[in-house]
Amino acid sequence: MLPDTNGWAALRAVVELGGVSEAAKALHVGQPAITKRLRALEKVYGIPLTERRSGRLQLTQAGEKVYLLAVQTLDRQRALATELQVLTSGLESMRLQVNFAIGEHLLPELLIRFDDLYPNFRVESRMGYGRKILTELTTGIADLALLEQAPDHPDVLVQKWMDDELWLLCGSTHPLANTDLLPVADLSSLNYVLREKHSSIRDGMEEALQRIGIEQLQVAMEVGSNETITEILTRGKHVSFLPRFAVEESVRNGELFHIKVTGFRIIRTLWIARHRSKLEHPVAEAFVGMLQDK
Repeated sequence: MLPDTNGWAALRAVVELGGVSEAAKALHVGQPAITKRLRALEKVYGIPLTERRSGRLQLTQAGEKVYLLAVQTLDRQRALATELQVLTSGLESMRLQVNFAIGEHLLPELLIRFDDLYPNFRVESRMGYGRKILTELTTGIADLALLEQAPDHPDVLVQKWMDDELWLLCGSTHPLANTDLLPVADLSSLNYVLREKHSSIRDGMEEALQRIGIEQLQVAMEVGSNETITEILTRGKHVSFLPRFAVEESVRNGELFHIKVTGFRIIRTLWIARHRSKLEHPVAEAFVGMLQDK
């Protein structure tokens, strides 16, 4: 007797979500249904797959092997379903729009990973500013967008993608390099090089500063590129706020220093956005699925 894919899905959900109740919510069934599916799966294999340890449901050695098979099979099943949908719809490509910072620092790895998973799909990617991207989403030019700010439009569906933070940075020779904690009151006295006005980074930074009563900074330069700002910072005279995902490697390498500020952090969310009429686009669905797989 072959196992039911519902049993595999139940086992995977229990393992990855941490319990039967969480799995039931995710799969939109009752807890007894999850338990029944697990027992049916054990009956197929003829050996216990889970056991209680310290009050929690844990995989047995056999369960570990079945879980790995379940993950591989369910992922391949999903990919196959997407490919079959492409065959019937005739859609094999997707038009993707991203903010400049996401395009420069995150997009290359995403495109490579997607090509490995779906070699028959094609992604046509472009970088732009948020307002232009929103226009292309609402007019149907773009199928999917990755953004640093959530657009507010009734026809655009927005989903959380990942968390990020704007870090205050300086070069390794700046007087603040190796500072343990900077008093928040000192932010107004620093010499800044910042992204241009109305960019996503600048808007997020200014909103966060206004919430703590800082209306104006000493801005020596405005620059339209994170790489150019990073180069300026390495000269040692200025500081800046930049996305963590864009500068983590430079901080690890010692080229930049992350200045921590007492009682102040700029936490933000990166977003997936698409027009509501594009929710059945098979390539976009596959791309979103990849983004949301941890």
